[in-house]
Parts: sequence; C-alpha cells; structure tokens
Amino acid sequence: MLLKYCRIHPISPNISKSVNPSELAVNQRKPRILVAPLHWGLGHITRCIPIIRELQDKGCEIWIASQPDSHQILSLEFTGLHFLELNSYRVNYPREGSNFKWKILQQAPKILYSIRSEHRWLKKIIHKYEFDAVISDNRYGLYHHKIPCVFITHQLRIRSGFGSGADKILRRLSRNLIKRFSECWIPDFEGTQNLAGDLSHDTSLPENAFYIGPISRFNWQPTEKKIALTVVLSGPEPQRSMLEEKLLNELKHFREHVLLIRGLPSTTEKISVAPHIMVHNYMGTSELNQAMLKSEWVICRSGYSSVMDLFAIRQKAILIPTPGQAEQEYLSEYLLEKGIFYSTRQQEFCLEKSLAEAGAFPYRLEDVQNKSYRGRIAAFLDSLTRH
Repeated sequence: MLLKYCRIHPISPNISKSVNPSELAVNQRKPRILVAPLHWGLGHITRCIPIIRELQDKGCEIWIASQPDSHQILSLEFTGLHFLELNSYRVNYPREGSNFKWKILQQAPKILYSIRSEHRWLKKIIHKYEFDAVISDNRYGLYHHKIPCVFITHQLRIRSGFGSGADKILRRLSRNLIKRFSECWIPDFEGTQNLAGDLSHDTSLPENAFYIGPISRFNWQPTEKKIALTVVLSGPEPQRSMLEEKLLNELKHFREHVLLIRGLPSTTEKISVAPHIMVHNYMGTSELNQAMLKSEWVICRSGYSSVMDLFAIRQKAILIPTPGQAEQEYLSEYLLEKGIFYSTRQQEFCLEKSLAEAGAFPYRLEDVQNKSYRGRIAAFLDSLTRH
C-alpha cells in the first residue's frame, strides 16, 4: 500500500558479517539480488519467503534490505543471506478504528519524503555492493535506471477510506511511481476468480505489470485435524494487542484445545492464559504450516498475505480486519461475498456466534496449486543475462 506511511531515517547499511565491498564482486557468476520487503506487520516479509526460496534455488546471492526484526524472521527460514539495515516507515496508529484514516492522513507528508530517502539510499549503495537487480515489496523508492528493478504489489487501486476522489489521486501517484520500475508483479489470479478483487484488477494495467498468481510460503497436504482452533495475531500496535485481549477473554470459555500465535518474533515475554490454550510468541514457516493444517479453524487478520496462505492450504478461517484499515475491510467484505472466507468486524466479534456462522459458510477453496511466480522469476533472471 502506498500509504504504508512511515519515515525512513538516515541510516548506514549494516551487513550481517564483515565483508570488504571490493571482495563482493569476485563471484560474477551468481546474480546478486537485493530483496526489500516493507516492514508493515509481517505480511510483506513472509510473502517474500517463496520469492527468496525460488531465487536461491536458481543460484542467486540474496541480500535483504529491511529492519532487524525482518532479518531475524528471515534468518530462521534461510541460510546464506546477507543483510543491510533499512529502517521501516515509522507510523503511529490510533486505538480507535474510526480515527485510523485521519491519523494516517496526518502522517502523509512523511510518505513522499520516505520514498525520496530510500531512493537516495539505493543510489548510494547499489554500486558499492554491485547488485544485479532489486525486488521491492511495496517500497516505492527502490528503483534505479541502471539495473532491473521489480515492484511487488496487490494494490493497483489503493483504498484510502476517504472515497473515490482521494482513491483516484492515490491511484495516479501510485501509477507514476510503478512505471519507474522495470516490472510490476501482482500476486493474484488474472481473471474474475481472484482473491483481491478491485484492489488488484484495475480498468487498465500498467504496461510493465504481470499477474504472477497468489504466492504463499505454505504447502497443502492431507493432515488429520487435531487442534480445534488456531489464532494467528499480526499487524500494527495497538490493534494487535487489542485483538489479543479480546480473543483471550472469549477463549476463557472455550473448552477445546486452542493454539495462540502472538505474532511477536522479537519478544520472550510469557503471558498467563487458561490451561487449554497453548501460546507461542512466533512460529516459523514449517511449524506454522503444520499447525494450521492440523486446525479445524483459524482466526486471523484479513491481510492479503494471510489470505494467500489460507487459500494455499485450503484452510477454513474467520477473518477479522484491522479496524479502520480500508484495504483489510475491503478484502474481508469481498471474500465474504465471494464465499471464500467468512469474516466479522472486531467490535462485533463473538466467538460462539462466529463459529456457528462459519460452520454454515460455503468456503469455496479450490484446489489450485499456483506456481506461476516461478515462471516470472525465471524469465526475469534470464533477462539479467541480456541486460
């Protein structure tokens, strides 16, 4: 989302181990790719996991530009990564969903400054580390005219929450930035049977855009259901904690086995819960994949990365959009209407009622094993040899 409104502070790149930049060019046979996910919750980071995995499988040397939290998550998934520190956009969020769009609007001037700042940062480091390409997940400033640069987004139409007039302005600004990249990858199906609706399907596509199908770090396999309910928390504070508090209060009266993943990879804090609730601050991909496959039900936010993961493993879920977050509210309504996932608003959530209504929901989860993104990555890497 363009208005993942934050500020980039002046920083110095920090690499994961001491490397002399002059030595980095020794191995010219491996394409050196900079992957830069936006640090907005966990979704942009986790949906880069299958992209990074495919790049590594094809022999690329991968560098990550993001915050230390992102480095920690990706270090649990991969070996052999190199890291540069690029701060997140620093944004403050309200406690009340009705204030969300106004709070974001107040911080809007930071956005263009942030985009310009990260663009200047890239210009400074791109020759020092001799990158062959950049793959940016929703960081609008990470383009460069001398090397191929990819922009990943599922939002060609950005929902501002202020109506169609504001949305048109954002669309125009977003398009102007996207066209500066070599390619734009849209992680959704191209046709009418898709997951992001109008967000990813505009009246016309940018000339450099490609649908690569939904991307997920998860894989489906037949699995016996042993967990009644898994709760996966994510997203910005204070809304993450507010939902956690609400769910824990409801789960006290739920007598079946519950797994709660708090979405806090950097904390060791332990919380007191009822005996039937097992708590993990964070789970890596393989462990979480298995936990969700074993679950009768999953409760989580309606962020698009979560939606793609759930769809990939055909998992029945109850989606709760972050209050006031226009993109998540649209996705939850769209997927409910399409019969793909059941959803309810946070302020109206009642566990007993939601489970009863979800039990009667159609859940049109088709058996689609999408690997289209692999073909796009292969074509992109092939283009590097001709660049």
